[in-house]
Amino acid sequence: MKLSAVDAKDLTVLAAFLQDALVLIDDIAYFPEDGQFVLVANRFQWETDRVAAKEHTRTTTGVTFSKVTAVKRKGFDLRDGDGLLSLLTITAEPGALQLTFSGDAAIRLEVSEILCHLQDVGESWPTKWRPDHASA
Repeated sequence: MKLSAVDAKDLTVLAAFLQDALVLIDDIAYFPEDGQFVLVANRFQWETDRVAAKEHTRTTTGVTFSKVTAVKRKGFDLRDGDGLLSLLTITAEPGALQLTFSGDAAIRLEVSEILCHLQDVGESWPTKWRPDHASA
């Protein structure tokens, strides 16, 4: 899988592919001199999943956000390197992108424009656990 987003509509599609991605805090980095924010995630492969399947799949995915001028975070500590964040969605706001994680954690990227790239790397692997979004 290889996707790019250059506007809010594209970002909605990219966010759907990243829903329920698991991100280690150590796998998040901001490079202010380059205006890039990057993360590596274990992405659930919604595009190939069948609800009744006994095994599902995840894959490692790299995500790059360019044109980033500032980064703000809430709900987690960067020193908790092996902490795990579960991505719920990514949304566009005027001048910013919001990455929303479970547990009230979030990352706000201030951007001059939307420019994001996603690329799967390596082989996928099986998992028995399928994210469940049934309402409680």
